[in-house]
Amino acid sequence: MFITFEGIDFCGKSTQVELLKKHLVKQKKKVEIIREPGGTDISEIVRNVLLDKRHYHMYMQTEIFLFSASRAQLVREKINPFLEKGFYVISDRFHDSTTAYQGYGRGIDLETVKNINNLAINNTVPTLTFFIDISVELANERKARKLNIELDRMELSDSDFFSKVRNGYLKIAEKEKRFRIIDGKKTIDEIHKKIVKEITLLEKKEFV
Repeated sequence: MFITFEGIDFCGKSTQVELLKKHLVKQKKKVEIIREPGGTDISEIVRNVLLDKRHYHMYMQTEIFLFSASRAQLVREKINPFLEKGFYVISDRFHDSTTAYQGYGRGIDLETVKNINNLAINNTVPTLTFFIDISVELANERKARKLNIELDRMELSDSDFFSKVRNGYLKIAEKEKRFRIIDGKKTIDEIHKKIVKEITLLEKKEFV
């Protein structure tokens, strides 16, 4: 099963990725965790370029191609091979991030974004996508608490940008049956239990 987590920055998805991994490992499942951008030697180099705040002048066209280049390598080098071996592959972001951030957020034509995504992922679509939804106001509150963490280039974007991104995710969720919207204001444990419940329901449907 290929499971992805999406949401605006500081929504708590990375925490949920780790909790889900622990849950599945306890069930004796084979699990591989990946992050986007990154996950391979080549993709990690691209990640460093993308998130370096010194590259504030990066054009949105450059940005989308870099994200997609990282993803293309990750899909072919890691995701597909692990899926073929029967692993549960859990990704902290995937191609929906490009649609939300570069499409709805930056304003790149959505049909163009779709075509670039399709080339990068080569029909590798998540089985299930969890969108952990929080308001931009709550994201800003959480960001303000991260005094000891240096923010990357994407995290430094303004509230207007993140509002567009969040609305983009909600629009994607309306179209994609694999999306599950999770209330990010709930406790970490409540969110985790909701995620496990959704996966269990899907497993029962898949293997009945």
